[in-house]
Formats: sequence, structure tokens, C-alpha cells
Amino acid sequence: MKYIFLLIALISSFKGISQGLDSLEYKMEGLAFTSYYAMPEKLSDKTKTVLIVHEWWGLNDYPKARALKLAKEGYIAVCVDMYGSGKIADNPKDALALATPFYQDPKMAYKRFMVAYNIALNISGVDKSRIAAIGYCFGGSMVLNAAAMGAPLDAVVSFHGGLADIPVNQGKLTAAVLVCNGAADTFVPEKDIVELKKQMVANGEDYKFINYANATHAFTNPRATEVGKKHNMPIEYNAAADKKSWKDCMKFLKKKVK
Repeated sequence: MKYIFLLIALISSFKGISQGLDSLEYKMEGLAFTSYYAMPEKLSDKTKTVLIVHEWWGLNDYPKARALKLAKEGYIAVCVDMYGSGKIADNPKDALALATPFYQDPKMAYKRFMVAYNIALNISGVDKSRIAAIGYCFGGSMVLNAAAMGAPLDAVVSFHGGLADIPVNQGKLTAAVLVCNGAADTFVPEKDIVELKKQMVANGEDYKFINYANATHAFTNPRATEVGKKHNMPIEYNAAADKKSWKDCMKFLKKKVK
């Protein structure tokens, strides 16, 4: 299948959380996409890049805030646009409709991720030998899927991501894997955790699984409690788990991305 990539803009300014972020616009199969990225104060030949995949709500302010945080840590941080055309959901029904096709078609999800990956290589300072990916909820599943299907990444980190149907047994996974899971996350059943660990061990993969006590789904997102109450969802922000998982992520990336 032929993909047409159109790199339209490298630098633009935005209101609110987008201030301080630049943009990359491109097209794929008739859909328009915009990835946002943040740059560290200084670049070197050892600067590392982290791709960030959003929650099922779409590329809203949350991943952009994480990009700015990563830039302060010295990384080039790129927010991946998985849905395209500015699609953002504000309720669970619409979010589920947007996310479901990606869960149902892992190959399509992988191709969509890789388009953004290749576009990110156009950013000055990005070194394809030093790239990791992190994802939140839906995004956690997406980065695990991308790595398992052979994405050229040094490491991936999933924050409260779904763990079902990750194709580890294909033998294509070369990235180190860190799973940051909420111990009280009812969206991630124990059977999925057991199966993922089983596959990781059976294939000799480099992985680490961490459970955070009393943490539910979406525990890193400061708006999770408000959103959970509004839509009657079992999600809640957990400041302690957020802080600890971020520290664990930074330590992991420092060790695994050379």
C-alpha cells in the first residue's frame, strides 16, 4: 500500500499547553495528521528522542504536557497523532469508537505508529539509534504493540495501558519493555498480566513489570479523578504513583537508551 507523506510545517505557535511546542503536519491515505514536539535546551550527538502516544481521548493537552516535561529532562519529545484530522473525544462512547479499530487491527495500528515515527526523523537532532516510546492507557497498548511488531525502538514504557493481545510470540520485539501498571486497575485483568509475563519470559525478552499500590486506571493523569466522576468511570489520579512511575520511567530510559 502506498503512503504519501507531506511535511507541511516545522515550526508554529499554539495557545495554552501547546505554547513551547512545534508541529509536524503530514498526510496518510487522505487523512491529515499533526504531531507536536518539544525540544530540550541543548542538543548533542547523544540527545535521545521519546515518542508519546496519547490516551483513547486523542491528542489533547495531556500528552503535550508530558512532552514539555520530557524536554526539561533533556529529551526531544514527540506527541504521536494516532487518530488524525484533529479527532479528540470528550466522552467514553466516542473515545471507544475511535480506539476500537486500533485494538481490532494491530497491523493498522503499527503502520499508523510507524508513519509518525518516520515523520519524527525529520526533526533536527533526532537520532534513529536513540529512540524510545511511551504511552498512556490506549497509548500504552499502542507502544507495546508497535514494539512487539518490530518497531526500531530501544525501549518502550506503558503507563496504565491495556495488555491484551500483545503479539510477543512473533519474535520481532527488540525493545526493552517497562510496564507501569496500577495495582487497582480494573481495566487490566490479572489474566492479561499473567499472559504477558508468560510470553515475555518464554521469549527471553528484556522487560520489567511494576505494580503501583492503590493506583487505578489513568493514575498518572491529574484530570482522571474529575473525568472519572463525570462519566462514572473507575479512574483516579494518584500523585504518589504518578511521581514514582515517572521516576521509574526516567531511570529505565537512561539505562536502556544509549
